[in-house]
Amino acid sequence: MQVLIVGSGGREHALAWKLAQSTEITQIYCAPGNAGIRLVPKCQTVPLAANDIEGLLRFATVQGIGLTVVGSEVPLVEGIRDTFAAAGLALFGPSQAAAQLEGSKAWTKDLLRQAGIATAEAAIFTEREAALAYVYQQPLPIVVKADGLAAGKGVIVAQSYGQAAEAIQSFLGGSLQEAGKTLVIEQFLRGQEVSVLAFTDGQTCLPLLAAQDHKPIGVGDTGPNTGGMGAYCPVDGIVTPVLMQRIQTEILLPTLSALRQKGILYQGILYAGLMISPSGDPYVLEYNCRFGDPETQVLLPLLKTPLLAIMQACLEGRLAEITLEWWSQTAACVVMASAGYPDHYERGKPISGLAAATQEALVFHAGTRLLTPAKGGSPTIVTDGGRVLCITGCGDSLAAALQQAYRAVAHIQFEGAYFRPDIGFRVLGSQPQPSRLAEVG
Repeated sequence: MQVLIVGSGGREHALAWKLAQSTEITQIYCAPGNAGIRLVPKCQTVPLAANDIEGLLRFATVQGIGLTVVGSEVPLVEGIRDTFAAAGLALFGPSQAAAQLEGSKAWTKDLLRQAGIATAEAAIFTEREAALAYVYQQPLPIVVKADGLAAGKGVIVAQSYGQAAEAIQSFLGGSLQEAGKTLVIEQFLRGQEVSVLAFTDGQTCLPLLAAQDHKPIGVGDTGPNTGGMGAYCPVDGIVTPVLMQRIQTEILLPTLSALRQKGILYQGILYAGLMISPSGDPYVLEYNCRFGDPETQVLLPLLKTPLLAIMQACLEGRLAEITLEWWSQTAACVVMASAGYPDHYERGKPISGLAAATQEALVFHAGTRLLTPAKGGSPTIVTDGGRVLCITGCGDSLAAALQQAYRAVAHIQFEGAYFRPDIGFRVLGSQPQPSRLAEVG
């Protein structure tokens, strides 16, 4: 079988790495991919953008692709599953109607309310004055969210009314274009945030291990949010087997049922961003319609069950036949980012030390490309994004996994490299590793 992976980040590298282990798969193409994916056995990259749905369809048809796996949310929200299905091609990921769970926060908030699923109290606005009037009546902090896809820039946790007003003005004023024309303003929930991803065929739902992401750029969860600066799993101290059963029965299955009542069969990965309250109750913060990043980079190294078999069972409506098996270890990921991320950053910085790092841990490329000199010479891997590399360690404990990851990080050099030195601090306490940059601007 030939497989096409759509996307270019660390998540897609991890997917390629895992699927390449299948003896049933003879070739993997990744569009557009990155420099690291090109190094994976059986893999090559294709110069097609992740949102070039017609181009991807032509390639899959001509190449005889047996399965397409979509990593990023944009093509799913734009309907790539529907386009491929109409052409008779198998694609792992939800339909456009189902992908509204991520594509519209307002739509999802209404769905959760109707289904009686625990979530933060919220109101939806399209007009500035009404939004401001509501905010001034609420306690602080308060969360202002853009309704649509905003590449991680559409959520502001406002600590003051002035900050909330600024976010409202910015979003409704067009800073996020169409994504910010509708706002969801919601209650701030306190507790531990966790990610629970689940495979589903629309009826059966198989949760993966719970993971914890680290979204803020700075030490101790300070500074602006990013796409994720690191993650670890499992999070047994937060999500117990009893709580995971509650998440299954009170959140995941009722969500699938509510979708079916709307005539929507959700097949693929259902990703719930949850807040676990101090009393141990789960609340839905958001839904995503695809694999998480960097959660995928810690989940897949621990998954024993063949990934291809799970995906095929999801698409064929027989997920109930599958049992997920896991390696009894902990995995931890440290993201290395470009200076200036998540705002402005430069590209094209040469990266050294990758060979040595891969001897220590798994190195998943996120924002890299292969630079070939015009007048000959050896190609060089250079930075090509905000998040550049995702370094994953595995061990018998979180401390051991992180030690392995940070040893690998120490080998890697590129101008302006930044990483959070305190991944796992909620569990291990504040004993950070040495960071390459003393401050985050």
